[in-house]
Amino acid sequence: MSRNKAQTDGLHVPLFNGLANKETEGDMTLTVLGCGTLGIAILSGILNSLSSVSSSEPSPSSSGTATPSAQQEDNLPSRVPSRFIACVTRDASAKRVKTALSSHLFSVTILQNENLKGVQQADVILLGCKPKNLKDGILREPGMREALKAKLVISILAGTSIESLEENVYGPEAPTDKDPFAEGRCRFVRVMPNTASLIRSSMTVIADSTPPLSISQSSLVTWILSRIGRVVNLPPYMMDAATALCGSGPAFFALMLEAMADGAVAMGLPRAEAQKMAAQTMKGTAEMVLAGQHPALLREQVCTPGGCTAGGLQVLEDGKVRASVATGVRTASVAASRLGRGEQGVNGPR
Repeated sequence: MSRNKAQTDGLHVPLFNGLANKETEGDMTLTVLGCGTLGIAILSGILNSLSSVSSSEPSPSSSGTATPSAQQEDNLPSRVPSRFIACVTRDASAKRVKTALSSHLFSVTILQNENLKGVQQADVILLGCKPKNLKDGILREPGMREALKAKLVISILAGTSIESLEENVYGPEAPTDKDPFAEGRCRFVRVMPNTASLIRSSMTVIADSTPPLSISQSSLVTWILSRIGRVVNLPPYMMDAATALCGSGPAFFALMLEAMADGAVAMGLPRAEAQKMAAQTMKGTAEMVLAGQHPALLREQVCTPGGCTAGGLQVLEDGKVRASVATGVRTASVAASRLGRGEQGVNGPR
């Protein structure tokens, strides 16, 4: 089996069996257009999953419950990605991708400032650029419309609707209520994963499509995203809220975890142990909720009348922690919507 080389401003990344010559019908290429932090996390999750495909460990299913991998094979698409392209613009980004995916470079190539080439060689495109890059015309360069024809495009752009994506490529006259493939267009799917994709613990939301995806398209999208964690499907109008909760959520939880560790350090615990203990406590609590325990009941079970937990909770309630967190999610939701419209300075004074 021969190996080709792709050159990216001094970066030579070996490719598995070549990308342009699809000699095997089962081969599928996934291109990440705008491979930043989230794109790298998703690629890493998929590649790690493929590397451990023979593992007998249970993996998350689209229903949000742990299901043995053998049962997931029942919904396995007829074709899954085996080759990958990461499209970037800067030298630093190319080096970052190479470093992050160093153990999988046999099946990954990095293209710098060659978005059209990456799309032409793809069967499925993951649109991972910033919303402002869409406004700047990343999908409107000469030849891009033809390269996208009859291809599946999975968008992780915060606050960007399918209608906006369609209009960006095909203009305002593009019909959004007809099958894009029948109209000679690409098929956009809007999803929202998070950075926990890197360790295959993402909470990914897939927006329902109109018209609905075909069975093969739906199974492929679900398969790809199930490689990196749990998956749920929601109506499109809920995606901005989902972006705030699941996309921004890791940062919110990290802040709370850090604050808990800070409190423990102030009372004498070593920093390393405090951070580990806070993280495991948060993880255990989350797993109990995922197992069916209601957060309010869980809180009451821990809160003994007159005890230390009750005192601590009272301070948090007095500090309006609950209201502040809820308002943070609501604010992030509004900001996601405004970012999707191409606005700048969305977090300015209100």
